[in-house]
Amino acid sequence: MPLLTLTSDIGQQDFLIGAVKGQLLQTIPGFTLIDITHNISPFNYPQAAYVCRSAIKNFPAGTFHLILVNLFDERPEHMLLAEHHGQFIGCADNGLLTMILEEIPQKVVSLSLDKTQQKNTIYCTTVFARAFSELQNGKTIEETGDAGISIHVKNPLRPMLGNDFIEGQIIFIDNFENVIVNISKDEFEEQRKGRSFKIIFKRDEVIDRISETYADVNEGEKLALFNSAGHLEIAINKGNAAGLLGLQSFAEKQLQQSQYMNSRLFYQTVKVFFE
Repeated sequence: MPLLTLTSDIGQQDFLIGAVKGQLLQTIPGFTLIDITHNISPFNYPQAAYVCRSAIKNFPAGTFHLILVNLFDERPEHMLLAEHHGQFIGCADNGLLTMILEEIPQKVVSLSLDKTQQKNTIYCTTVFARAFSELQNGKTIEETGDAGISIHVKNPLRPMLGNDFIEGQIIFIDNFENVIVNISKDEFEEQRKGRSFKIIFKRDEVIDRISETYADVNEGEKLALFNSAGHLEIAINKGNAAGLLGLQSFAEKQLQQSQYMNSRLFYQTVKVFFE
């Protein structure tokens, strides 16, 4: 039975996620639907890329992934369907795909939207569902859409590198208010080169070692570790790191302060100095 994951920025407050699932089950009743999250922050591409990338890599080859994030950044004429390392990904042509994959997809086609149809989430869902059904019934990805598409590319949010430092951005705060930074373990070790270090962030807080588990420090103490996705995480054992340390990732209210801010995402930074 094929697997289909669902990720969106829709939230759970109204009928829409239920309606999306209903449409999917009408068109592809044999698929097993798996929710990743529907609480992606609006317009937060780095957060969406982090969540999707971290989840997708754990699924078996042949899994389908439907990503309904910022579908209507511009008036859409098509959606995208990609095949990459055995995974099938459907999403809008808004640059998120390349941020998730951190490269150009191996195969990608555009799925045309009927100009006579209202361009809403339910209609787009049916377009994806038909394409998923065709793939499951033996069509190649090239047979489901137009392979001549030139897709919108956005680069993933990368840390800033220097000889003696690496500076990352807070891209996600989890349900325990642990703070996730866009510094991977590989990037950290490559820059570290075996040297000692200090992780410095707001209020001149300092951490100088990497823990394996939250219990490596006393209750209420701060720590840093690499989480299950391989990213640097700042936490407090049985505490609220984001709140107690005054850390935050992208906040929607920042977008409302000025026209200048409306075109940008703002992230607090975490800097690691090597000695």
